[in-house]
Amino acid sequence: MTDSRPGRRLRQGRASLAISFFVQGAIFALLVTRIPALQDRYGISDGLLPLFLAAVPILAGVGSVSTEHLVKRMRPGLVLRVVQPIVSLALLSAGSGTTVWQLAVALAVFGLTVGALDASMNMLGVSLQRAYGRSIMLGFHGAYSLGGIAGASLAWVGAHWDLPLPTLYAPLVAVLVPVALIAGRWYVDHRGDHRGEHRVDHRGGEPTEVVRDGTTVSMRALLPLCLVMAFAYIGDSTVSNWSAKYLEDVLHSSEQLATVPYNVYMVTTLLGRSFGDLGVRRFGAVTVVRAGALLAGGGFAVVAAAPSAWVGMAGFTLLGLGLCVLVPQTFAAAGRLFPGASDAAVARLNIFNYVGFLIGSPLVGALGGAWNYRAAMLVPMALVLMTIRYARSFSPVPAGYGDGHERPRTVDVG
Repeated sequence: MTDSRPGRRLRQGRASLAISFFVQGAIFALLVTRIPALQDRYGISDGLLPLFLAAVPILAGVGSVSTEHLVKRMRPGLVLRVVQPIVSLALLSAGSGTTVWQLAVALAVFGLTVGALDASMNMLGVSLQRAYGRSIMLGFHGAYSLGGIAGASLAWVGAHWDLPLPTLYAPLVAVLVPVALIAGRWYVDHRGDHRGEHRVDHRGGEPTEVVRDGTTVSMRALLPLCLVMAFAYIGDSTVSNWSAKYLEDVLHSSEQLATVPYNVYMVTTLLGRSFGDLGVRRFGAVTVVRAGALLAGGGFAVVAAAPSAWVGMAGFTLLGLGLCVLVPQTFAAAGRLFPGASDAAVARLNIFNYVGFLIGSPLVGALGGAWNYRAAMLVPMALVLMTIRYARSFSPVPAGYGDGHERPRTVDVG
């Protein structure tokens, strides 16, 4: 009886966190897929729109950094329970206002809280994976992909039936907020008690954060994972922002067919994440990350060389299967690298999610405009393939690290 209770509690915690990932995937998709409708509602010019869109990931980075300090005083599960409803309500506010300043405030709140939400969700995922003792992070991100597909599909329904944004958002938020609040009752935080003593230690001129159990967080050690995170999101933002334009303008597809690659990409991302944990358990994280980088690089190569729209779609399919494993495994690797300070490591790593998002789309757009879009696709290809150089950073950390018995250390895996 005593042995069954922790197992059941972990399963409940895993299911409730997966629900939160699903809700966030749906909410984010409902925002990004209806940006043209938001632009029309508020009369925002094409020149001003990029400023609004850039502000969200910048503020999300601020929210992620703030969460690193916030979880020293409260557990990530409590942070997640507070911010997830706020993110949903910020979406509703963005779709219900009438003046530009109201949209600006709503997006600012959305950005700050979504950064805290992303960080706290992945903190919980890392701690749960440690408690399970096997790979489960890809499953959480698979739930996010499923939520994204659901949100994008609902957004399509809203666009098809010409529903006003408040009419589309209000019923969905009315459902998703209670679902998230109920799921939050079963969050499980198995990170241990590492919230006590935090101080800054300067060794060899490099600042590191030392937590009470002796584990240190070094940006030098974390940097390879930060680069992988940025490269993955540069690739992801390239697909989400340029796939339709690429098929229509470069491969001369129809307007209807040009909308298909992103949906295919999301579906293959879901499939890859659904089975990715099994691959990690069987072959190891290093092998899975290398295979994912090779698949993604091959996908970009196929897209760049595609003679027709259908071949281009095959390339975007490979991209989904390859890129989908990189981000979850990067969070998991940070948790293994700093087991006694995984919250801080995840919060810092999460910033590079937004760095990649901010860099990717403008980079490809600038190169495509100045050169051509086929050649522009080779840049994210090269960056994703650089992940292979850092794949050894995903290897398991030797047993005993972070258990409170070793001296303070700085791990260098670069």
